[in-house]
Amino acid sequence: MPRTNPEITPESLRARVAGSFPADLGVEPLEVTDERSIGRIVVDERHLHPGGLVHGGAWVALADSVAAWQTFRRLPPGHDFTTVEMKLNVFAAGRPGDELIATAEHLHAGRSTHVVEVRVHRAERLVANLLVTQLVISP
Repeated sequence: MPRTNPEITPESLRARVAGSFPADLGVEPLEVTDERSIGRIVVDERHLHPGGLVHGGAWVALADSVAAWQTFRRLPPGHDFTTVEMKLNVFAAGRPGDELIATAEHLHAGRSTHVVEVRVHRAERLVANLLVTQLVISP
């Protein structure tokens, strides 16, 4: 079983992200366990492109943030990471008022890289999928 960091919780993440880009976009941590991390946004004007639908950057900000929380949970003490690759597919438009729920799960947690998949749902419908590779940075 890989080492995990139980100090990474929704409460600790709220404090950690305060004043950051994800917080400014309203990305909220809901659950963080060794198996998965869950976060959400409720779509408002901040998240829209000029056509009135969720901007690609907002999809990425939500999914990449939730992937980061899952990565933090699985890093050894003192380690950090940076995203080195990501791939996002959006299957349905997001609109104002939509609640988008992102769930991140590890596919790989190695010494030098982590690979995390994030599925984004609107109610029961899968509306986006992100695959992200993280480079682990030693202290």
